[in-house]
Amino acid sequence: MNLYANKELLFQNEEKEKLVAELVVANEEKEKLAAELVVANEEKEKLAAELVVANQEKEKLAAELVVAHEFRLAAIVFESQQGMFVTDTKSRILRVNKAFSRISGYSAEEVIGQSPKLLSSSIQGKKFYKSMWDSINTTDTWEGEIWNRRKNGEIYPEHLTITAVKNASGMLSNYVATLADITIRKAASEKINNLAYFDLLTQLPNRRLLLDRLDLALTTSMHSNQRGALLFIDLDHLKTLNDTHGHDAGDLLLQQVAARLTKGVKEGDTVARFGGDEFVVVLENLSQQAIEAAAETEEMAKKIIFSLTQPYSLNTHPYHGAFSIGATLLSGHESASKELLKQADIAMSQSKAAGRNNFRFFNQTMQEALTFRADMEIELRKAIEHNQFQLYYQIQVNSSGQALGAEALIRWQHPARGLISPLNFIPLAEETGLILPIGQWVLDTACAQLKTWQQNPLTQDLVLAINVSARQFHQEDFVEQVKKTLQKHEITPALLKIELTESMLLENINGIITKMNTLKKIGICFSLDDFGTGYSSLQHLKKLPIDQLKIDQSFVRDLVTDSNDKAIVDTIIIMAHSLGISVIAEGVEIVEQRQYLFDNGCMHYQGYLFSKPVPIYDFEALLNKY
Repeated sequence: MNLYANKELLFQNEEKEKLVAELVVANEEKEKLAAELVVANEEKEKLAAELVVANQEKEKLAAELVVAHEFRLAAIVFESQQGMFVTDTKSRILRVNKAFSRISGYSAEEVIGQSPKLLSSSIQGKKFYKSMWDSINTTDTWEGEIWNRRKNGEIYPEHLTITAVKNASGMLSNYVATLADITIRKAASEKINNLAYFDLLTQLPNRRLLLDRLDLALTTSMHSNQRGALLFIDLDHLKTLNDTHGHDAGDLLLQQVAARLTKGVKEGDTVARFGGDEFVVVLENLSQQAIEAAAETEEMAKKIIFSLTQPYSLNTHPYHGAFSIGATLLSGHESASKELLKQADIAMSQSKAAGRNNFRFFNQTMQEALTFRADMEIELRKAIEHNQFQLYYQIQVNSSGQALGAEALIRWQHPARGLISPLNFIPLAEETGLILPIGQWVLDTACAQLKTWQQNPLTQDLVLAINVSARQFHQEDFVEQVKKTLQKHEITPALLKIELTESMLLENINGIITKMNTLKKIGICFSLDDFGTGYSSLQHLKKLPIDQLKIDQSFVRDLVTDSNDKAIVDTIIIMAHSLGISVIAEGVEIVEQRQYLFDNGCMHYQGYLFSKPVPIYDFEALLNKY
């Protein structure tokens, strides 16, 4: 039994040893496996590191591909159909593309290092470029149309965009300009505009543009207070011309009429083809006075009729046109554009009814006034020819009541209308130039009267004043005219006094002074008429060789009651005395006026208190009282 137990113990020990050995083996396998796992982790970490490097290389390659694409794209853009150039901050060209060279005609070598001013056409002024750079400096960009010059000298329109480029620090680094030649686009736009606003045959503004221009003229008239006029012109017998010689001849006539009308009007006026055989002319900047504006309109209408009725050559075929013109005045927005066109059209119909190559105003009263004016001009010419003028004399006296002389005032003794005041014909004489022969007649008649007075002890010292108009005085030979007239009548020059109006001093003051000095040297006296109503400066007054200032009657009329008139008169008297010039007041009608003038230093007078203007025989009778 012990043997059996020992065997059992031996067996157990063997099994135990065997189990221990197996455990040792198992531990060795476990340690081996752990070592293999360490190696595996190291391989995994190495592989992960290799993957990171691979990804970095992949990202770097991708970035290089992007940069390469951007450079390729930038190169494609820079060599696009639009011209481009890049400058530095001082506007020196650094680079240009092929399109720039194609558009401008300059190669890259010719412009690199140059300023873009090389392309300037000089059409845009300093104000334009200042506005451009103000935009670039404030917004980093400018875009617009500009006229530039190619290398061959041709000027062309281009659309230009300039962009300021800044670096990562926000500092300006370059300017980039993109430009496109828009010559074709511009021409197409102008063609579309011409089709919309201009007549295709005559190239004149059409009805649509005419209405725009007319509205603008009305607005301008409203702000300037200057009148304008509308002329409606109808070409008579155009249909007959078309029927007999073909539409080519009719078209040629219309084109030649358009050319003559355009040539005949002043800059700023509008000539338009209204349709068919009708043309419209818009005259602007006429006189503020209706009758004067009407006279200017009539004068222009006469010039147009004269021009249009000259012979035409239509494909070697001679032709004489006939025309009818109607007119209406425009002033501000008193009437709408279409209403004015209607009025002028009605007037044109009246002109046509009166016969060909005629002119009529829409306003009958205005037409009558123009007719009267035209008749007056004809009669004024007859008055010069038939010596229908007379001189009336208004006495001038001193503070003692002694007669000093007179002012000679012209009157027109009309055979049918009687005595006509100079107020009713002198303005017309000025406008027509008839003032020149009338002025010479006054000078000659006055000198003849002085010659007569010199032979009488009672009148030999009288001074005779005559009025000389600006137009007469500004004649180049006026001084010679005066000298010859004095020599003709053999009179003492000091007895002739020439009255000039203050308003004359506004034009060519140096020329006036030269003529006055020349006449002054031979003894002629000068009086400045209507003093205080014009705009002469004291500087001019000091230079003028005048002997006398004449206080205008507008200041004398209310002198007794009006404090402003008193202040003006006092100032004139003081100023004249300080310059050593005598003073005479006109329009003295009551004793109180004379007394005030006397009390304040004015010693010479003229006015109804002493006598109205009278004929020579009445004047000489009047002298017996003085």
